Amino acid sequence: MNNITFANPAYLYFLILIPALVAFYIFRQEKTSAAVRIHSAEQLGKAVPTFRNYLRHILFSMRMLAAGLLIVVLARPQSTDRFQDVSTEGIDIVMALDISGSMLARDFKPDRLEASKDVATEFISGRPYDRIGLVVFSGESFTQCPITTDHAVLINLLREIESGMIEDGTAIGMGLANAVNRLRDSEAKSKVIILLTDGVNNRGEIAPATAAELAKTYGIRVYTIGVGTQGMAPYPVQTPFGLRYQNMPVEIDEPILKEIAQKTGGRYFRATDNDKLVQVYNEIDKLEKSKIDVKQFTRKEEKYLAPALIAFCLIALEIVARNTVMKSLT
Repeated sequence: MNNITFANPAYLYFLILIPALVAFYIFRQEKTSAAVRIHSAEQLGKAVPTFRNYLRHILFSMRMLAAGLLIVVLARPQSTDRFQDVSTEGIDIVMALDISGSMLARDFKPDRLEASKDVATEFISGRPYDRIGLVVFSGESFTQCPITTDHAVLINLLREIESGMIEDGTAIGMGLANAVNRLRDSEAKSKVIILLTDGVNNRGEIAPATAAELAKTYGIRVYTIGVGTQGMAPYPVQTPFGLRYQNMPVEIDEPILKEIAQKTGGRYFRATDNDKLVQVYNEIDKLEKSKIDVKQFTRKEEKYLAPALIAFCLIALEIVARNTVMKSLT
C-alpha cells in the first residue's frame, strides 16, 4: 500500500469548512420546512418529497465532495514508497576562483568575475549528485564553502563573492594548495579542482608548481582556466579622480597553468569571452562523468490527478443537472 504524504499539508485545514457548510445547509433546510403551512389533507398529500427534491440534496453532497477533493488536490498528495534503482554520476569538486582586482576587467560582460560566477552557478546546478566546494584567492586564499551536496547554500555563497574581500594580488599557488587541502581526505573515486585565474602568480608562500605536486600526490586532477581576451583589455585603475578603466595588456601565466594541468592529468583552457567560458565549463562537464555504485532512493510521485478528475466530473454533473432536471427548482 502506498504511503501518502502531502507537499502542502496546511491546505488540509480547509477541510474543517466542509462540516460547517453541511451543518448550515441542514439548518437552512429545516428553517425553510418549518415555514411551510399545511391547510388541508389534500395539500399534505401533495407535500410528499419527489425525486427532484432528493436530487437537490444529492447535488449539494456532490458539491461538498468536489470541494473536499479540490482541497486535497491543493495539498498535493504524493506517494513516497516508490523506489527506483538509478546509476548516478558523482565526484568531489573544488572550484578555486581568482577574485583579484584584475577580475573586474571589462573584456567580459559585465566583467570577468561576474561572468565567472554566472557560468560556475550553471555548472553547479547541472551536477546535482556531486559534492562541490569553493575556494577563493587573490593576495591570500580562504575557503568560501567546504565541499557539500547542499548546492543552494553553495550558490548563495558564490554569489556573495566580491573583489576586494581579501588583500589584492594573485596567489595561484596558495589558491591551489587550499583547494588540495579541501580534497585530500576525500574518499571519492574521482577528485577534481577547477582553477580559474586571469593573471600571473605574484603573491603567496607556495609556488604553483609545488601546489601541483601536492595535487598529484593526492590523486587530484586539476583543470586550469585562463580568463582574458587576447591583447588589450580595460582594467580598473584607482586614480585621484576615482576608479577608471584603462586599456592594458592581458598577462596570463599560461605556461604554469599548462604545467599544473599536465602534472595532474587535467587540461588547460583559455576563455577569451563569455561564450568561450561557457564552452570551457561544458567541456569539463563532459570530461568528468564517472559512474558510481547503483543507489536506491525514494521517489515521490504526485497523486493529485485522480482526485482532481473526480472533482471536476462532480462539478460538471452538478452544472448539467442544475440546467436540466433541476432548472425548475432553482
